[in-house]
Amino acid sequence: MTIVRGKAAEVRLERVAKRYGTVTAVKPLDLVIEAGTLVTLLGPSGCGKTTLLRMIAGLERASEGRILIGGRDVTDLSAGERNVSMVFQSYALFPHMNVRENVAYGLVSGGMAKRAAGERADEALATVGLKGFGDRLPSEMSGGQQQRVAVARALVLEPDVLLFDEPLSNLDARLRRAMREEIRQLQQRLGLTVVYVTHDQSEALAVSDRIVVMRNAEIAQTGAPRELYEAPRDVFVATFMGEANHLRGEVLSVADGRAAVRLGGLVLSLPARGRGPGPTDVVVRPHAALPGPPAPDALEATVATATYMGGHAEYNFDTAAGRLFVTVPDTARLWAPGERVGIRCAAHGVHLVEP
Repeated sequence: MTIVRGKAAEVRLERVAKRYGTVTAVKPLDLVIEAGTLVTLLGPSGCGKTTLLRMIAGLERASEGRILIGGRDVTDLSAGERNVSMVFQSYALFPHMNVRENVAYGLVSGGMAKRAAGERADEALATVGLKGFGDRLPSEMSGGQQQRVAVARALVLEPDVLLFDEPLSNLDARLRRAMREEIRQLQQRLGLTVVYVTHDQSEALAVSDRIVVMRNAEIAQTGAPRELYEAPRDVFVATFMGEANHLRGEVLSVADGRAAVRLGGLVLSLPARGRGPGPTDVVVRPHAALPGPPAPDALEATVATATYMGGHAEYNFDTAAGRLFVTVPDTARLWAPGERVGIRCAAHGVHLVEP
Protein backbone atom coordinates (compact mmCIF):
# COMPACT_ATOMS: atom_id res chain seq x y z
CA MET A 1 0.00 0.00 0.00
CA THR A 2 1.02 3.61 -0.45
CA ILE A 3 0.11 6.58 1.62
CA VAL A 4 -3.07 8.43 0.67
CA ARG A 5 -2.15 12.03 -0.01
CA GLY A 6 -4.10 15.21 0.45
CA LYS A 7 -5.05 17.38 -2.47
CA ALA A 8 -2.31 19.90 -3.29
CA ALA A 9 -3.56 23.39 -2.61
CA GLU A 10 -2.65 26.87 -3.78
CA VAL A 11 -1.34 29.26 -1.11
CA ARG A 12 -2.20 32.92 -1.62
CA LEU A 13 -0.93 35.78 0.52
CA GLU A 14 -2.66 39.15 0.10
CA ARG A 15 -0.88 42.15 1.69
CA VAL A 16 0.28 39.96 4.56
CA ALA A 17 2.46 41.63 7.19
CA LYS A 18 3.77 40.89 10.67
CA ARG A 19 4.73 43.38 13.34
CA TYR A 20 5.99 42.92 16.89
CA GLY A 21 5.28 46.25 18.54
CA THR A 22 7.29 48.81 16.61
CA VAL A 23 9.38 46.16 14.82
CA THR A 24 8.20 45.05 11.37
CA ALA A 25 9.24 41.43 10.77
CA VAL A 26 7.43 41.15 7.40
CA LYS A 27 6.35 44.18 5.38
CA PRO A 28 3.03 43.94 3.50
CA LEU A 29 3.51 41.57 0.57
CA ASP A 30 1.61 39.58 -2.03
CA LEU A 31 2.64 36.06 -3.02
CA VAL A 32 0.99 33.15 -4.86
CA ILE A 33 2.35 29.62 -4.44
CA GLU A 34 0.79 27.44 -7.11
CA ALA A 35 -0.64 24.06 -6.19
CA GLY A 36 1.78 21.18 -6.65
CA THR A 37 4.92 23.32 -6.74
CA LEU A 38 7.90 23.66 -4.43
CA VAL A 39 8.62 27.30 -3.62
CA THR A 40 11.62 28.29 -1.52
CA LEU A 41 11.83 31.34 0.72
CA LEU A 42 15.51 32.27 0.57
CA GLY A 43 17.39 34.97 2.39
CA PRO A 44 19.82 35.84 5.19
CA SER A 45 19.00 35.55 8.88
CA GLY A 46 16.45 38.11 10.00
CA CYS A 47 14.98 38.77 6.55
CA GLY A 48 11.49 37.51 7.52
CA LYS A 49 11.40 34.16 5.72
CA THR A 50 10.77 31.99 8.79
CA THR A 51 8.17 34.43 10.15
CA LEU A 52 6.37 34.23 6.80
CA LEU A 53 6.46 30.42 6.92
CA ARG A 54 5.09 30.41 10.47
CA MET A 55 2.21 32.69 9.42
CA ILE A 56 1.30 30.21 6.67
CA ALA A 57 1.46 27.41 9.26
CA GLY A 58 -0.73 29.31 11.71
CA LEU A 59 2.02 29.45 14.34
CA GLU A 60 2.14 33.24 14.03
CA ARG A 61 -0.87 35.46 13.48
CA ALA A 62 -0.66 37.94 10.60
CA SER A 63 -0.85 41.57 11.74
CA GLU A 64 -2.68 42.45 8.53
CA GLY A 65 -3.68 40.91 5.21
CA ARG A 66 -5.23 37.58 4.25
CA ILE A 67 -3.89 34.04 3.88
CA LEU A 68 -5.82 31.65 1.65
CA ILE A 69 -5.08 27.93 1.27
CA GLY A 70 -6.95 26.11 -1.45
CA GLY A 71 -9.18 29.17 -1.85
CA ARG A 72 -10.21 29.05 1.82
CA ASP A 73 -9.48 32.05 4.03
CA VAL A 74 -7.45 30.64 6.93
CA THR A 75 -6.15 33.96 8.31
CA ASP A 76 -7.96 33.57 11.63
CA LEU A 77 -7.78 29.78 11.86
CA SER A 78 -5.46 27.93 14.24
CA ALA A 79 -2.61 25.74 12.99
CA GLY A 80 -4.70 22.60 13.57
CA GLU A 81 -7.53 23.90 11.40
CA ARG A 82 -5.44 24.67 8.30
CA ASN A 83 -4.51 21.13 7.15
CA VAL A 84 -0.83 21.96 6.79
CA SER A 85 2.14 20.03 8.19
CA MET A 86 5.54 21.39 9.15
CA VAL A 87 8.96 19.73 9.24
CA PHE A 88 11.14 21.54 11.77
CA GLN A 89 14.88 22.13 11.71
CA SER A 90 15.33 20.10 14.92
CA TYR A 91 13.10 17.19 13.70
CA ALA A 92 11.34 17.34 17.15
CA LEU A 93 11.07 13.54 17.51
CA PHE A 94 10.02 12.06 20.85
CA PRO A 95 13.06 10.09 22.12
CA HIS A 96 10.99 7.70 24.28
CA MET A 97 8.74 6.65 21.37
CA ASN A 98 9.76 4.34 18.56
CA VAL A 99 9.67 5.54 14.97
CA ARG A 100 6.19 4.19 14.24
CA GLU A 101 4.77 5.85 17.35
CA ASN A 102 6.43 9.15 16.42
CA VAL A 103 4.91 9.09 12.94
CA ALA A 104 1.48 8.03 14.25
CA TYR A 105 1.41 10.59 17.07
CA GLY A 106 -0.61 13.22 15.22
CA LEU A 107 -3.19 10.67 14.10
CA VAL A 108 -3.60 9.21 17.60
CA SER A 109 -3.87 12.70 19.10
CA GLY A 110 -6.64 13.38 16.59
CA GLY A 111 -8.65 10.38 17.78
CA MET A 112 -7.61 7.59 15.40
CA ALA A 113 -7.27 4.10 16.88
CA LYS A 114 -3.64 3.13 17.60
CA ARG A 115 -3.69 0.09 15.30
CA ALA A 116 -5.06 2.03 12.33
CA ALA A 117 -2.65 4.89 13.02
CA GLY A 118 0.26 2.43 13.16
CA GLU A 119 -0.71 1.00 9.76
CA ARG A 120 -0.87 4.49 8.29
CA ALA A 121 2.49 5.28 9.88
CA ASP A 122 4.07 2.21 8.24
CA GLU A 123 2.69 3.37 4.87
CA ALA A 124 4.22 6.80 5.41
CA LEU A 125 7.56 5.28 6.38
CA ALA A 126 7.54 3.19 3.21
CA THR A 127 6.88 6.35 1.21
CA VAL A 128 10.10 7.92 2.50
CA GLY A 129 12.18 4.76 2.11
CA LEU A 130 12.06 3.55 5.73
CA LYS A 131 9.97 0.41 5.41
CA GLY A 132 10.66 -1.91 8.35
CA PHE A 133 12.18 0.80 10.57
CA GLY A 134 9.07 1.34 12.71
CA ASP A 135 10.31 -0.43 15.84
CA ARG A 136 13.56 1.53 16.13
CA LEU A 137 14.11 4.42 18.48
CA PRO A 138 15.17 7.82 17.05
CA SER A 139 18.53 7.40 18.80
CA GLU A 140 19.16 4.30 16.66
CA MET A 141 18.72 6.28 13.42
CA SER A 142 21.21 8.42 11.52
CA GLY A 143 20.58 12.14 11.02
CA GLY A 144 19.30 11.56 7.50
CA GLN A 145 16.98 8.80 8.67
CA GLN A 146 15.62 11.00 11.46
CA GLN A 147 14.91 13.67 8.87
CA ARG A 148 12.92 11.13 6.83
CA VAL A 149 10.96 10.17 9.95
CA ALA A 150 10.06 13.85 10.45
CA VAL A 151 8.88 14.03 6.82
CA ALA A 152 6.83 10.83 7.23
CA ARG A 153 5.20 12.26 10.37
CA ALA A 154 4.17 15.32 8.35
CA LEU A 155 2.98 13.29 5.35
CA VAL A 156 0.82 10.90 7.36
CA LEU A 157 -1.56 13.77 8.16
CA GLU A 158 -2.27 14.14 4.41
CA PRO A 159 -1.68 17.89 4.36
CA ASP A 160 -2.75 20.27 1.62
CA VAL A 161 0.57 22.08 2.12
CA LEU A 162 3.87 20.76 3.48
CA LEU A 163 6.21 23.29 5.13
CA PHE A 164 9.96 22.88 5.69
CA ASP A 165 11.92 25.15 8.06
CA GLU A 166 15.68 24.85 7.35
CA PRO A 167 15.31 21.04 7.28
CA LEU A 168 18.87 20.13 6.28
CA SER A 169 20.93 22.54 8.38
CA ASN A 170 21.88 19.84 10.93
CA LEU A 171 23.30 17.46 8.31
CA ASP A 172 26.80 17.27 6.84
CA ALA A 173 27.41 18.49 3.28
CA ARG A 174 27.22 15.08 1.55
CA LEU A 175 24.03 14.07 3.37
CA ARG A 176 22.47 17.47 2.63
CA ARG A 177 22.95 16.86 -1.10
CA ALA A 178 21.36 13.42 -0.88
CA MET A 179 18.43 14.58 1.26
CA ARG A 180 17.59 17.59 -0.90
CA GLU A 181 17.35 15.25 -3.91
CA GLU A 182 15.06 12.92 -1.95
CA ILE A 183 12.81 15.78 -0.83
CA ARG A 184 12.53 17.06 -4.41
CA GLN A 185 11.76 13.60 -5.81
CA LEU A 186 9.14 12.98 -3.10
CA GLN A 187 7.47 16.34 -3.78
CA GLN A 188 7.29 15.66 -7.51
CA ARG A 189 6.14 12.06 -7.10
CA LEU A 190 3.31 12.95 -4.69
CA GLY A 191 2.43 16.26 -6.36
CA LEU A 192 2.69 18.15 -3.06
CA THR A 193 2.54 21.89 -2.51
CA VAL A 194 5.70 22.65 -0.56
CA VAL A 195 6.97 25.88 1.00
CA TYR A 196 10.63 25.51 1.90
CA VAL A 197 12.78 27.90 3.95
CA THR A 198 16.57 28.00 3.68
CA HIS A 199 19.49 30.44 3.68
CA ASP A 200 21.53 28.08 1.45
CA GLN A 201 21.37 29.20 -2.19
CA SER A 202 22.69 25.87 -3.52
CA GLU A 203 19.89 24.07 -1.70
CA ALA A 204 17.34 26.50 -3.11
CA LEU A 205 18.63 26.11 -6.67
CA ALA A 206 18.51 22.30 -6.37
CA VAL A 207 14.97 21.80 -5.05
CA SER A 208 12.82 24.70 -6.23
CA ASP A 209 10.28 25.39 -8.94
CA ARG A 210 10.39 29.03 -7.84
CA ILE A 211 12.53 30.97 -5.40
CA VAL A 212 11.42 33.99 -3.39
CA VAL A 213 14.51 35.98 -2.37
CA MET A 214 13.82 38.06 0.74
CA ARG A 215 15.73 41.02 2.18
CA ASN A 216 14.88 43.40 5.02
CA ALA A 217 11.41 41.91 5.62
CA GLU A 218 10.27 42.15 2.00
CA ILE A 219 10.57 40.34 -1.33
CA ALA A 220 13.65 41.38 -3.32
CA GLN A 221 12.90 39.20 -6.38
CA THR A 222 11.01 36.05 -7.25
CA GLY A 223 11.39 33.69 -10.19
CA ALA A 224 12.60 30.31 -11.42
CA PRO A 225 16.07 29.28 -10.20
CA ARG A 226 17.71 29.84 -13.59
CA GLU A 227 16.02 33.22 -14.00
CA LEU A 228 17.30 34.49 -10.65
CA TYR A 229 20.82 33.19 -11.27
CA GLU A 230 21.13 34.44 -14.84
CA ALA A 231 19.05 37.64 -14.62
CA PRO A 232 19.36 39.03 -11.07
CA ARG A 233 17.66 42.37 -10.56
CA ASP A 234 20.25 43.93 -8.26
CA VAL A 235 23.58 43.42 -6.55
CA PHE A 236 22.00 41.78 -3.48
CA VAL A 237 20.15 39.10 -5.47
CA ALA A 238 23.17 38.47 -7.70
CA THR A 239 25.57 38.00 -4.80
CA PHE A 240 23.09 35.98 -2.73
CA MET A 241 22.30 33.60 -5.62
CA GLY A 242 25.77 32.07 -5.67
CA GLU A 243 29.23 33.60 -5.97
CA ALA A 244 29.34 36.88 -7.89
CA ASN A 245 31.86 39.70 -8.28
CA HIS A 246 30.47 43.22 -7.97
CA LEU A 247 32.34 45.66 -10.19
CA ARG A 248 31.85 49.25 -11.28
CA GLY A 249 31.85 49.92 -15.01
CA GLU A 250 30.56 52.45 -17.50
CA VAL A 251 27.88 52.17 -20.18
CA LEU A 252 29.38 53.86 -23.24
CA SER A 253 26.36 53.56 -25.54
CA VAL A 254 23.10 51.67 -26.02
CA ALA A 255 21.69 50.37 -29.30
CA ASP A 256 19.08 47.73 -30.12
CA GLY A 257 18.71 46.76 -26.49
CA ARG A 258 22.40 46.13 -25.93
CA ALA A 259 24.89 48.20 -24.00
CA ALA A 260 28.58 48.70 -24.70
CA VAL A 261 30.10 48.48 -21.23
CA ARG A 262 33.66 49.34 -20.30
CA LEU A 263 35.43 47.51 -17.48
CA GLY A 264 38.92 48.96 -17.34
CA GLY A 265 40.38 48.23 -20.78
CA LEU A 266 37.72 45.63 -21.58
CA VAL A 267 34.56 46.57 -23.53
CA LEU A 268 31.62 44.15 -23.35
CA SER A 269 28.31 43.97 -25.19
CA LEU A 270 25.58 43.16 -22.64
CA PRO A 271 21.77 43.29 -22.51
CA ALA A 272 21.02 46.89 -21.52
CA ARG A 273 18.16 46.04 -19.12
CA GLY A 274 16.94 49.63 -19.25
CA ARG A 275 20.32 51.25 -18.58
CA GLY A 276 21.51 54.41 -20.29
CA PRO A 277 25.03 55.79 -20.74
CA GLY A 278 26.95 56.45 -17.54
CA PRO A 279 28.39 54.61 -14.49
CA THR A 280 26.87 51.21 -13.83
CA ASP A 281 27.04 48.18 -11.54
CA VAL A 282 28.19 44.93 -13.12
CA VAL A 283 28.25 41.42 -11.66
CA VAL A 284 30.56 38.74 -13.03
CA ARG A 285 30.20 35.09 -12.03
CA PRO A 286 33.52 33.43 -11.08
CA HIS A 287 33.36 31.01 -14.00
CA ALA A 288 32.65 33.82 -16.52
CA ALA A 289 35.99 35.60 -16.06
CA LEU A 290 38.56 34.05 -18.39
CA PRO A 291 42.22 34.79 -17.55
CA GLY A 292 44.89 34.62 -20.21
CA PRO A 293 48.01 36.43 -21.38
CA PRO A 294 47.93 40.26 -21.13
CA ALA A 295 46.38 41.90 -24.20
CA PRO A 296 45.24 45.43 -25.19
CA ASP A 297 41.59 44.33 -25.45
CA ALA A 298 41.54 42.53 -22.08
CA LEU A 299 41.05 43.70 -18.50
CA GLU A 300 44.49 44.11 -16.99
CA ALA A 301 44.86 42.14 -13.75
CA THR A 302 47.42 40.98 -11.22
CA VAL A 303 47.20 37.65 -9.39
CA ALA A 304 46.65 38.36 -5.69
CA THR A 305 46.09 34.75 -4.53
CA ALA A 306 46.09 31.36 -6.23
CA THR A 307 44.66 28.16 -4.72
CA TYR A 308 44.84 24.69 -6.26
CA MET A 309 41.57 22.84 -5.49
CA GLY A 310 42.18 19.53 -7.28
CA GLY A 311 39.52 19.67 -9.98
CA HIS A 312 39.89 23.43 -10.44
CA ALA A 313 41.90 26.45 -9.36
CA GLU A 314 40.63 29.54 -7.52
CA TYR A 315 42.16 32.99 -7.96
CA ASN A 316 41.74 36.51 -6.67
CA PHE A 317 42.77 39.13 -9.23
CA ASP A 318 43.31 42.82 -8.59
CA THR A 319 41.96 44.97 -11.46
CA ALA A 320 41.14 48.62 -12.11
CA ALA A 321 37.42 47.70 -11.88
CA GLY A 322 37.77 45.93 -8.51
CA ARG A 323 38.89 42.58 -7.12
CA LEU A 324 37.77 39.50 -9.06
CA PHE A 325 37.29 36.01 -7.61
CA VAL A 326 37.70 33.53 -10.48
CA THR A 327 37.39 29.75 -10.80
CA VAL A 328 39.31 28.04 -13.61
CA PRO A 329 38.72 24.37 -14.51
CA ASP A 330 42.05 24.02 -16.33
CA THR A 331 44.83 23.36 -13.79
CA ALA A 332 47.50 22.44 -16.34
CA ARG A 333 48.80 26.02 -16.23
CA LEU A 334 48.63 27.70 -12.80
CA TRP A 335 49.12 31.46 -12.47
CA ALA A 336 51.35 32.53 -9.57
CA PRO A 337 50.77 35.48 -7.20
CA GLY A 338 52.21 38.65 -8.67
CA GLU A 339 51.83 37.57 -12.31
CA ARG A 340 50.07 39.94 -14.68
CA VAL A 341 47.26 38.54 -16.84
CA GLY A 342 44.53 39.74 -19.18
CA ILE A 343 40.91 38.86 -18.40
CA ARG A 344 38.14 38.48 -20.95
CA CYS A 345 34.57 37.44 -20.20
CA ALA A 346 32.39 34.56 -21.35
CA ALA A 347 29.10 35.18 -23.18
CA HIS A 348 27.10 34.13 -20.10
CA GLY A 349 27.51 35.06 -16.47
CA VAL A 350 28.01 38.83 -16.79
CA HIS A 351 25.07 41.16 -16.02
CA LEU A 352 24.17 44.79 -15.58
CA VAL A 353 22.30 45.18 -12.29
CA GLU A 354 20.78 47.82 -10.07
CA PRO A 355 22.85 48.94 -7.05
